[in-house]
Amino acid sequence: LIFAVMRLTKPTLFTNIPVTCEERDLPGNLFNQLMKDDPSIVKGAETLMLGEMLTLPQNFGNIFLGETFSSYISVHNDSNQVVKDILVKADLQTSSQRLNLSASSAAVAELKPDCCIDDVIHHEVKEIGTHILVCAVSYTTQTGEKMYFRKFFKFQVLKPLDVKTKFYNAETDEVFLEAQIQNITTSPMFMEKVSLEPSMMYNVAELNTVDTAGESESTFGARTYLQPMDTRQYLYCLKPKQEFAEKAGVIKGVTVIGKLDIVWKTNLGERGRLQTSQLQRMAPGYGDVRLSLETIPDTVNLEEPFDITCKITNCSERTMDLVLEMCNTNSIHWCGVSGRQLGKLHPSSSLHLALTLLSSVQGLQSVSGLRLTDTFLKRTYEYDDIAQVCVVSSEVKQ
Repeated sequence: LIFAVMRLTKPTLFTNIPVTCEERDLPGNLFNQLMKDDPSIVKGAETLMLGEMLTLPQNFGNIFLGETFSSYISVHNDSNQVVKDILVKADLQTSSQRLNLSASSAAVAELKPDCCIDDVIHHEVKEIGTHILVCAVSYTTQTGEKMYFRKFFKFQVLKPLDVKTKFYNAETDEVFLEAQIQNITTSPMFMEKVSLEPSMMYNVAELNTVDTAGESESTFGARTYLQPMDTRQYLYCLKPKQEFAEKAGVIKGVTVIGKLDIVWKTNLGERGRLQTSQLQRMAPGYGDVRLSLETIPDTVNLEEPFDITCKITNCSERTMDLVLEMCNTNSIHWCGVSGRQLGKLHPSSSLHLALTLLSSVQGLQSVSGLRLTDTFLKRTYEYDDIAQVCVVSSEVKQ
């Protein structure tokens, strides 16, 4: 028996290397005329190395993580005898496991001379590094002798994409994720889908589209091709679900955000898919008491009172008895009674506080000067640069 293994890949476009010269050179217009008569090039674009013909692959090629490895296996009877009980087995050995890729585990009763047994195997590659395709054949000769032989085919699986992530924790419990995706292959990619599958505590909103004339368009254009070594940034906003947003202690300790799902196509439509592991962020440290702004105006009038709403959350594991103090700055003046009691605040609970203040200086002013004192431990928490407001003259605003 003769054993053959061939990888199944799509054909590629034929590229012709153009050879040109100026008309006053010795060949004259000969090279240009030869290129125009070449049937494999695109008419009118002879010098652009574009071809109209397809060529079959001449080598094994590269295999990238996330693609589907397909192979054609053939066992041919090259003798003049009939062999019986032929069993063909194909296994894929990786650094961590061994997979059986054979479509059928049943033996073929007999194989006549000059006949063959064919099989096509498929496997979605999920590991990087060395892979070994182990093909084994066992059969019985006419004399009843049992025969067995194996062949090994080694190939490397390469990394197609380089994915980097950055996190930004907003004051409103929102998490912004920037995913930088770089094509590290040698051919362009068509990015079919790049999505974020959030964890159970978050809802996700994609920020990779813009509204134009009532229609949503991708920020990368209609054709989302990613050239070799090019990088593209994708942005996502994660908001905690309502049932978890009210539990300060739960959201504070959440580090798992979700995982990216990337689907692409190359050359003549070969599809690849890559899913990252669970993305981890650094959990924000709010301390024992967290103060965040719920509402604040963007622009206010000079020397006119305006209202803000603060949210105070007890992030500790003990009950607090809080006292609020308001300290004026050179530009921000608080309206109301300082040193008032806010009462007891239980762990993981919060309260909303409406405050009034005014600014005596124009420009972009910082809201500062809030102090919270826990009377149980005699500990004071200071909050400065909470937010900024733009202060303008009342005439300018009108």
